[in-house]
Amino acid sequence: MLFNSYEFIFLFLPFSFFIYFSLLQKRLITGAKGFLVFASLFFYSWWNISYLPIILSSMLFNYVIGNSLNENFKKVQVHKKTLLAFGITSNIALLGYFKYSDFFIENVNLAFNESVPLLHLALPLAISFFTFQQIAYLVDSYRGETAEYDFLNYALFVTFFPQLIAGPIVHHAEMMPQFASKWNLVKNYKNIAVGLFIFSIGLFKKVVIADSFAQWATHGFDVATTLSFFEAWATSLSYTFQLYFDFSGYTDMAIGAALLFNITLPINFNSPYKARDIQDFWRRWHITLSRFLRDYIYIPLGGNRKGNFRTYNNLLATFILGGIWHGAGWTFIFWGFLHGLALVVHRFWKQLGFTMNRYLAWFVTFNFVNIAWVFFRAREWEDAIKVLSGMIDLNMRMFTYKIDVFETSFILGGVVLVLTFLNSMQMIRFVPCSGKICFKPTRLFALFASMLFLISLFYILTTKNSEFLYFNF
Repeated sequence: MLFNSYEFIFLFLPFSFFIYFSLLQKRLITGAKGFLVFASLFFYSWWNISYLPIILSSMLFNYVIGNSLNENFKKVQVHKKTLLAFGITSNIALLGYFKYSDFFIENVNLAFNESVPLLHLALPLAISFFTFQQIAYLVDSYRGETAEYDFLNYALFVTFFPQLIAGPIVHHAEMMPQFASKWNLVKNYKNIAVGLFIFSIGLFKKVVIADSFAQWATHGFDVATTLSFFEAWATSLSYTFQLYFDFSGYTDMAIGAALLFNITLPINFNSPYKARDIQDFWRRWHITLSRFLRDYIYIPLGGNRKGNFRTYNNLLATFILGGIWHGAGWTFIFWGFLHGLALVVHRFWKQLGFTMNRYLAWFVTFNFVNIAWVFFRAREWEDAIKVLSGMIDLNMRMFTYKIDVFETSFILGGVVLVLTFLNSMQMIRFVPCSGKICFKPTRLFALFASMLFLISLFYILTTKNSEFLYFNF
């Protein structure tokens, strides 16, 4: 079920909200939590009910292992480090089987000239997110940083529908106390107002802005066979803006939906295209993934504690793994390598004591991110080469990019595209992310949110609903 669908907006979300708080009003706390878990699993199963046994098995397995690792659990005699290794390996094996089997077979076939048939497994929805979330829980249990939770609370922590499909990758310490707090068991009308406001902003970002850019990006990457200079830059920038507003929109909608239930999700997106260096970019983009990579991969590898050479290798390894996490393909791996290499260069630059004008620093950072996204988006190497070749085509042939969505001349399409880029850049550079807006429930805010919501509903009505990009990861 998509956040940007009528089924979610007018049926699932209000139904879940009213039933949940009706049960709480009758002091049926366990029943209310059980219903929210059931609703979340229904939300998850909407795409394909065959995914349900996978997430249920994963939850039960990790709950048992996590409680066994907890210091308060006295009955298990297995060595804790062995148990942790078994838990992590099992999670990675599950993720690897569904997400990377065909990629592995393809490369074995290529390397050894074999013809092993591909498995063509359907990727279970959100498996990357709930796997990472539970690996973090196991590691924290091993460290003695978790309490003993009953299965219902643990299931709610894993499946809570606003963050289940595409994050944020939440930490147990952020969520469990909120589910247990008695203050969160009654309706909070300010939270409801703020939640609806932020949800409306996110819906507008997704269906009005991101999905418009998606048509230009898709045409350039997947349809056009050659691209001129202007066409190639229009293609790359379209995807750069599409991904920004798509992920930002999802994050806002997740935060807004969670607030209806008095749950505050961690900020996962903080105007990353304002960054003036690549390190700052990763402090702003997919913040909870960056936190996971830092706390559970980079630091255990040694972090920056064992000299510069080891630090540089740790950075590269961490971001190559981050690229693999995003997708089973060499383009994703190369994208991760580029960002790891950029962080190495940035660290070396700082150690030499060099500085850069802040406007030039922003320009360099933004264009590096934009170029790297080409590999992230490309289905094949040839698609990436096609776009990059056009971007450095110094002949700069006339702009003849026909934008079918406008069904008009390429001149008008080009003007609209340029104006859209300029307006989007202004929003990215000068408008704070929704999590940073100081919201006061006034009539003006209500009118603004209602306007965005109605415009978004019109777009949903007139265009085909599209998935969020991070649903693919």
